[in-house]
Amino acid sequence: MNITLMHHTPLEVCAHAIRTCWQSFDKSDDGGEKDKALIDRVGNKYKHASTMEHLVYTFYVQGISRALLQELARHRVASLSVKSTRYTLKELKDSESLREDDYDGASRFIVLTGNEMVDSASIKALNNLQEILQKGVSNDIAKFCLPESYKTELTWSINARSLQNFLSLRSNKAALWEIRDMAYMVYETLPEEHQYLFQGQIIRK
Repeated sequence: MNITLMHHTPLEVCAHAIRTCWQSFDKSDDGGEKDKALIDRVGNKYKHASTMEHLVYTFYVQGISRALLQELARHRVASLSVKSTRYTLKELKDSESLREDDYDGASRFIVLTGNEMVDSASIKALNNLQEILQKGVSNDIAKFCLPESYKTELTWSINARSLQNFLSLRSNKAALWEIRDMAYMVYETLPEEHQYLFQGQIIRK
């Protein structure tokens, strides 16, 4: 898995939104310590969390499983643009068939769990799908036999309020291990000056 922060809203935009309510623009320090304290006080301590929706983060997320993608879909206040299997299965169709123990080769296409039986079954599923594609079955039909471990990628945009919810739920040890890894990576990818807003939500390993 690889996560890249592509864009984020400057803190002063959120502070400006908060100060709009009280017309306290003269007290701003343009995203400095006063504005940072204001955002934390209003958004976190006073629980006026709607003000934090003005902070938006866009990530490029690569190498996650379709199982994790389903988990992300449950976080509905976010925007996802996902790699299309309809257009990209050619890379599997044109590759060499994989041995059931060829984990290095398989890792190009699937997320490995470390469980030999599960990973071997995923490789079998890849080979079955590859055979179906090579027999001329259209991607639209063939993709129905994709294993949940099949890798995908997406551009993911989420506001700070929703990201707090995501981090609190998905850094929990009860969460799927793969999405826990994602939660920690997302937090570490945030700009250092923004991380203080999420320290109360991230559950340390």
